[in-house]
Amino acid sequence: MEVLPYLDSVLISLSLFLMLGYHANLWHSFKTKPLHTSIGIDALRRKFWFQGIKEGDDKKGMLAVQSLRNTLMATILTAQIAILITLAMGALMNNAYKGSHIFNSAIFGSQSGRIFALKFGAASIFLLVSFFCSSVALGFLTDANFMVNACGDDQFSYRAHTQSIFERGFTLALIGNRSLCMSFPMLLWMFGPLPVALASVALVWGLYELDFAGKSTRSESNLVSVGN
Repeated sequence: MEVLPYLDSVLISLSLFLMLGYHANLWHSFKTKPLHTSIGIDALRRKFWFQGIKEGDDKKGMLAVQSLRNTLMATILTAQIAILITLAMGALMNNAYKGSHIFNSAIFGSQSGRIFALKFGAASIFLLVSFFCSSVALGFLTDANFMVNACGDDQFSYRAHTQSIFERGFTLALIGNRSLCMSFPMLLWMFGPLPVALASVALVWGLYELDFAGKSTRSESNLVSVGN
C-alpha cells in the first residue's frame, strides 16, 4: 500500500515516455528506413502521384483537388474535435473539481488542487497542439490545392516548392492527428493513473500495427520505387 501514493508520478511518467518514445522511434525509422513504415510508403506514393499530376493535364489537376479534399475534411474534423474537447474541459473543470471527493480512494491517485489542475492541463496541451498543427496543415493543404492547379502554366511551375508545401501539410496533419490520439489516455487521468497506463499501452500497440508495414507491403513498395 505504500506504493499507491506514487502511482501518479510513476505510471504517468511511464505512459508519457512510452507514447513519446514510440513516436520518436517511428520518426527515426521514417528517416532511416522509410519503406519499413506506412508513413514512409505513403510519402513515396504521394511523391509519384504528385509527379504524375504535374503534367498540365486539367483532368489530373481536378483529380488532385478531389483527392486533397478528403485530407482537408479529415484535418478539419481533427481540429474541431480537439477544440471542442478543450472547451468542454474548461467548462466542466470547476464542477469536476467540486466532485473530486467521489474518487477519494488511493487507487485514483492524488486529488489535490495542483494535481487536479495538472490532469486537465496535460490533456489540454496535447489538444491545443493538435488544434494548432491541424489548423496550420489546413493552410498548407489549401495552398497546395491552388498551386497544383497552377502548375500547368510554366510561369508558376515551381515543382520543388509546391511539393514542399504539399508534404508539410500532410506532416502537420499527421502530427495533429497523433496529438489528438495521445490526449485520450491523458483524459483518463481523472479516473486514476492506472487507466492512463493501460490506454497508453493499447494506443501504442494499435499504432504499431498501423505504422509499421508488413513484408508484403514493403516488397510491393520496393517494386514501385524500382519501377519509377
